Amino acid sequence: MRTQDCPGIDADSTDDEILAYTRRQSASPRIFPAAPPDTWVVFVREGGDRARLWSVLENRGELSSDGAFRTFDLVESEQLADLRNRLVIGWRSPRTWRLNGPTAAGYPVMEIADAQPVPFPGFDRLVLDHAQLQTVMRDHRYAAWRTALASVVGVYLITDTRDGRHYVGKADGAESIRQRWTAYATNGHGGNVELRTIDPANFRFSMLRVFDPSTPTRENDEAESHFKVALDSRRHGLNRN
Repeated sequence: MRTQDCPGIDADSTDDEILAYTRRQSASPRIFPAAPPDTWVVFVREGGDRARLWSVLENRGELSSDGAFRTFDLVESEQLADLRNRLVIGWRSPRTWRLNGPTAAGYPVMEIADAQPVPFPGFDRLVLDHAQLQTVMRDHRYAAWRTALASVVGVYLITDTRDGRHYVGKADGAESIRQRWTAYATNGHGGNVELRTIDPANFRFSMLRVFDPSTPTRENDEAESHFKVALDSRRHGLNRN
């Protein structure tokens, strides 16, 4: 239970509200353990007998205590990350808000929901690091992104974030942006000699100009040349020509 100055949470609470609620716990050892565990698995109740996984938090220790409440340094963990907002368990006692691991292990799994699709942000807002690019190309949540990338050709930018050097490339003809970027997701360099010796973990991908596949190749070539000059990617970047 919480006092009015520290309200509870529900299915409509924001992530910040849930984290703030979880960080502040009773100072009474009868209500909350004097030595809480390093890992906290946080569920949010939905209905009387169901609770949905919000996140797994790493407890890095107590920050403060005013005698009534203790505040903890909690950091989101990658444990069970693929099940966030998807795993639903049966919650046997609506009055119980904290369980230890062995007790919680006996609670039944009610549902593992399909992950919600991620809406495509638009080409002018598309910025991905290499790990994100790999996820976009394989995760079913990003199907709309792959459809969008498959529908266009154009000029793209790869930035080596270690030193800011640019590589300007293009996809044209029968090769869509999706096909071109799939190659980068697969091997990191996409067959480009200039990129083979660079760790793709430092790459950031974005779009400079998008064309309909029916656009004459000449227009795409001209746009690519323009951006190589504008970004000086031949003298001070990663383009060789």
